[in-house]
Amino acid sequence: MKIKHNVGTVDRVIRVCIAVLCGYLVLSNAVSGVWAVILGVVALVMVFTAITAYCFPYQLLGINTCRCGEHGKKEEEEK
Repeated sequence: MKIKHNVGTVDRVIRVCIAVLCGYLVLSNAVSGVWAVILGVVALVMVFTAITAYCFPYQLLGINTCRCGEHGKKEEEEK
């Protein structure tokens, strides 16, 4: 089973920016305790979805910000 990309370039850049901001807040001790753990997890999830270009909640909601024409062609070839 091949995972279809559903996160576009602009969306991926925004996710990396959010991850950097969350990481900065945690590493600079601007937040601590439970909030630091939550922001750390958010940063990891954002980086993972930016790298893989796949977001499971997007799939559930039917959202696709990926404008890559090649992904649509691959699906048509498989059918």
